[in-house]
Amino acid sequence: MWFRQGAGKVVVLRWIAGVGLAVVAAVAVAQAPVPDIRTLMGEVSAHQKDLEKVRENYTWHTRATTEDVDGSGKVTKTEVEDAEVFFVNGHEISRTVAKDGKPLAGHDADKEQERVTKLVEKADATPPGQPLEGRDQPVSISHLLEIMEVRNPRRESYRGRPTIVFEFLGRKDAKTHGMVEDASKKIAGTIWIDEKDREVARMEARFTENFHVGGGLVANLAKGSNFTFEQAPVNGEIWLPTSAEGRVDVRVLLVKGIRQHFVEQDMGYERFKVDAEAAKVGGKP
Repeated sequence: MWFRQGAGKVVVLRWIAGVGLAVVAAVAVAQAPVPDIRTLMGEVSAHQKDLEKVRENYTWHTRATTEDVDGSGKVTKTEVEDAEVFFVNGHEISRTVAKDGKPLAGHDADKEQERVTKLVEKADATPPGQPLEGRDQPVSISHLLEIMEVRNPRRESYRGRPTIVFEFLGRKDAKTHGMVEDASKKIAGTIWIDEKDREVARMEARFTENFHVGGGLVANLAKGSNFTFEQAPVNGEIWLPTSAEGRVDVRVLLVKGIRQHFVEQDMGYERFKVDAEAAKVGGKP
């Protein structure tokens, strides 16, 4: 829900009064003290938990475009994947429906449905907040803030909405456990928090130095790799992803170098009553 200018045709004095009140309100907001960032992010986390059940009432379409890029910046390969996204028991699940503009069919469609069915069953049995895949446990916002140094908190208007903005930088001396926390020490960026809804409106992040997976034997993510994520309010009750973009430079197994640019676009938000059984049999949730 975006802020809109009033459209009523009124006398000039009333219009001037309205403008004056808007200016006073804007100045008051700008002068209000910026909230403590740790407290703010705790509220963001709590708000996310409050909306878990609401998220399970939504599905949407996402289109991910991945470009392989050579050393000179020339695109050598492009892949496009379309998917439907939905939530089961607090877990996000994505079902691929098309690749490079062609709907999945036959064996590929059956294989994808089998994968999704297993994920749905696993999601039903896995408590919210626990990972469906991989061994790393989720990192709480409070603990993440202990790893990060927060700088320059301030107020800005983003897409017509008041936001609290701050920059973050991983603390090299922080004690970490697991790959996610280790990576967080080598990331810097900026976050925009919607002040009214306590939701992340935008996040920009970049690696400030190389990040080694498995001591560099498995993969090495190069300094400068970066990511951007955005979301927006839908139907006045929930915030959902709208887009993401990133550029990564990875060396795998000390041999193969991969440079990629990816763009994700989210659209077609629909509200429904979650029915995990529908996903298991191949129907749209």
